Amino acid sequence: MENKTKLKSAIIGCGGIAQVHAGVLSELESCQFVACADIKFERAEKMAAKNNLHAYSSMEELLEKEEIDVVHLCTPHYLHTPMAELAAKKGVMVFSEKPPVISYEQWDKWEEITKLTKVGVCFQNRYNKTTKYIKELINSPEAGKILGCRAFVTWQRGVSYYVDSGWRGSLETEGGGALINQSIHTLDLMLEFLGRPTEVEAMCKNHHLKGVIEVEDAIEAYFKCGDAMGIFYATTAYCTDSPVIIEVVCENLTVKMDGSHISVKYANGDRSEIDMLEAPAKGKSYWGSGHKGAIGDFYDSMLQGKEPPINMESIRNTVDTMLAIYKSARETKDIVKI
Repeated sequence: MENKTKLKSAIIGCGGIAQVHAGVLSELESCQFVACADIKFERAEKMAAKNNLHAYSSMEELLEKEEIDVVHLCTPHYLHTPMAELAAKKGVMVFSEKPPVISYEQWDKWEEITKLTKVGVCFQNRYNKTTKYIKELINSPEAGKILGCRAFVTWQRGVSYYVDSGWRGSLETEGGGALINQSIHTLDLMLEFLGRPTEVEAMCKNHHLKGVIEVEDAIEAYFKCGDAMGIFYATTAYCTDSPVIIEVVCENLTVKMDGSHISVKYANGDRSEIDMLEAPAKGKSYWGSGHKGAIGDFYDSMLQGKEPPINMESIRNTVDTMLAIYKSARETKDIVKI
């Protein structure tokens, strides 16, 4: 792999988020974007025409007819694991949209997948300026011990968002709602700051789309991380897509992120306020602008023969915690050990 200067790439699934991946791939010098596939062939044709690609109606046909190094999985959630298995068996590297799994059964399959091929996962918000600033601040000696973290996602998703998709809103195909789809990135950042929980207790509810969806439109969780604790809340039943709020409390300071705004309150009474505006997002603003960094780093790592910076092991904490939250909320109605 080290003697290559470009990797041949294809996108599987040509919906909304795939347009962001396509925009990044068309700009990367380390990538030769050659093909796309979608079972709704007209979507693949549209992407192909825009990017001068070969269009296919299935992943199987694409892999049979093209020599591909990397596939980007931008398909419904339940397909990420079986499609990664298919790519791995053909020696093709995988860059998967979130979430890579919707169940414990799928999670168990990734050990074998990662033995066969390299895998990267799109947790692009780890590249946000605010994320990097908070991590550096709370890991500094001046912060002291981390005591806790809270996070809030209050967004809006209506009937058409689910009904028009053909797969959202179903436990079998989406795997969940407000957590696994909308707020998994926020959970990921919260755990980047707080560490690995040892136990979680959670509740979920469908408030505003009863009879329309099987998945939750609101979920809350409490978890312990050693001596620290976490409070997490997410809903898609709000009136708008408000900025995400994350707060980390340390012994000597408290840092709060409200969208792109950072405020820091120190134990001695000092305060600071910082606005960290990001580059314009390629897609919806709440997707963030970290896709180019995340995808670019994946390709650079592959060409250098290194492990991807965001691989399956690096997201284990997030996936384990997400699955434990759902287990507590849906099944045990009690504390789940992680």
